[in-house]
Amino acid sequence: MSESIPFTLEAGDYIAFLLYFAALIAIGYITGRKKNKSSTDYFLAGRSLPWYVVGSTYIAANISSEQFIGMIGAAYIYGICVATPEWSAVIAFSFLIWVFIPFLLNSKIFTGPEFLEQRFNRWVRDAFALLTIFMNIIVIMGAVLYGGALSIQEFFHLDQLPFLQSLQVNTSIDPIWFSILLLGSIAGIVAVYGGLKSVAWMDVITVAVMIFGGLTLTVMGWMLLGNEDGNSNGLFQSIKDGFGIMIERNKAEDGQWLNAVQNHISQLIFGADESTTYNRLSVLQPLQHRFFPWIHWAFSFFYVGLWYMVINQFMIQRIFAAKNIYHARVGIVFASYIKILLPFIVAIPGLILFAHHPEYLSLNDWDTAQQEADKGYVRLLQIIVPVGLRGLFLAAVFGAIQSTISAVLNSTSTVFTFDVVKRFFRPDANEKSLVKIGRLSSVVFLFLAMFWAYWLAGSGKGLFYYVQMFYSLAGPPFSALFLLGSIWPRINGKGAIASIVFGFSTSIILNFYSGILPSILGYEPQPYLSTFPIQALISWIVSMVSCTVVSLMTAPPRPEQVRDHLTFRIRSKLIKQGLGDRWYSSVTLWWAGSITLMFGLIIVFGIVL
Repeated sequence: MSESIPFTLEAGDYIAFLLYFAALIAIGYITGRKKNKSSTDYFLAGRSLPWYVVGSTYIAANISSEQFIGMIGAAYIYGICVATPEWSAVIAFSFLIWVFIPFLLNSKIFTGPEFLEQRFNRWVRDAFALLTIFMNIIVIMGAVLYGGALSIQEFFHLDQLPFLQSLQVNTSIDPIWFSILLLGSIAGIVAVYGGLKSVAWMDVITVAVMIFGGLTLTVMGWMLLGNEDGNSNGLFQSIKDGFGIMIERNKAEDGQWLNAVQNHISQLIFGADESTTYNRLSVLQPLQHRFFPWIHWAFSFFYVGLWYMVINQFMIQRIFAAKNIYHARVGIVFASYIKILLPFIVAIPGLILFAHHPEYLSLNDWDTAQQEADKGYVRLLQIIVPVGLRGLFLAAVFGAIQSTISAVLNSTSTVFTFDVVKRFFRPDANEKSLVKIGRLSSVVFLFLAMFWAYWLAGSGKGLFYYVQMFYSLAGPPFSALFLLGSIWPRINGKGAIASIVFGFSTSIILNFYSGILPSILGYEPQPYLSTFPIQALISWIVSMVSCTVVSLMTAPPRPEQVRDHLTFRIRSKLIKQGLGDRWYSSVTLWWAGSITLMFGLIIVFGIVL
């Protein structure tokens, strides 16, 4: 194992870090103190967000510590294929822009479960509302708080502070719990006070800092490689040379880079042996790939993306808050360009680190190699960024963590307020009461997530495995019923229920089959069925088939359940709304540009390199 990294910060780093959060809190307070008297103001920002805020807050809600910390480490191990979820998201965004935004906004709803009731029935709404609350607290917020707390420990060495050492001895409160409390309080205070409007405008600053800090780190990494000979080759030449060195070494065709890859080839690809080759520069990996097989490009939108990107409350709540359909559509186009850029911030640095230090992957113990890779962001800051500027880069990481927690917290309270309290307990609640319920429930959910994050800290579970397991379990059934229900008027509520029942059952069986069941019966699990993409794909297919069969065997839905704002029709007037009235503001033009860029990158990192 390599020696620990003496990561240090100076006064300038702390000042930059604190100024960033002070600016965030000020923006959150200013934007949140006005017009929060109605539920629409508090939960949907008064439906007033312009496109650049819609796009920024959509991305900020989606990015957290697992991108900065986890993806850089994963890119160090697996190569550029970890960019697959980011670039393939543009496909999901395309469906959102052209198919779903028009009727989601014309429904004039507050929550995704509310839409599902209009299209199917109350049972489907209740199931999705409960799943949303559970996933937001236990999976998303819990994991983000835990990952963020680990980052605080790694960067600021809280466990070495005399105050916390004394606190641990006298009260048994360990530094990780203090870190969770600190992070949750900072992220939650403005979200609870100001609602979605505060969170959304704070996210604009977060995304700007994230992009600037992330791209600066990447460029400085290329310069480091370009100047390895000890001579300064000039700014642009060193960047060009460094990029070339990164590409050449990540081909891993010889030397220590080849040895590093071959040392753990069986952990990268199921069934691999000494003769198996591995292309670190390709986003199109074989079916046997442990985490990123090629089917992710073809099917990830269908088995997880629809649930996560299109109907998941903490994502689509930003769309509901847009000024109008035009601003919603352009906002998602803007988010597409940020998604295309994101791997240059959270994946390319992993390739840079591998080019500079392949020896971490040469460690014989796979678990130790992964732990060392997860320190990739810290290593890059230590190697590349001078003391005094590191506070800016830490702000990018913690801004991403804060924005995700705030987004999930706000959306969870929205679902709880409208789909649980208003529906079952307070149907006549006035606007002031709804806002109060939203704030109180936010506080409760925040503390529940904190306690769960602390449990995760002591459970020994890997965050990547933990999150992927739940995503592959929850996503396929609802992705299937939403897709079919949106494009096919014949799908009914009973078919949707069948999708949920059979889809979840399949996911549970596959999870048992890939781990627990074989150990009980004494045989080895099939490696293909041990991967979450394959499990999710099978569950999605079962959900699609069961939804279709049951719908065709039962009565069709009522006419009011398949109106224009509930099902997609190619000739519907809704599709033509909000496309821009000038060529330079055309949704079609800018969307086409994002699609072209995405396929260009696939060609470069799938065929050319």
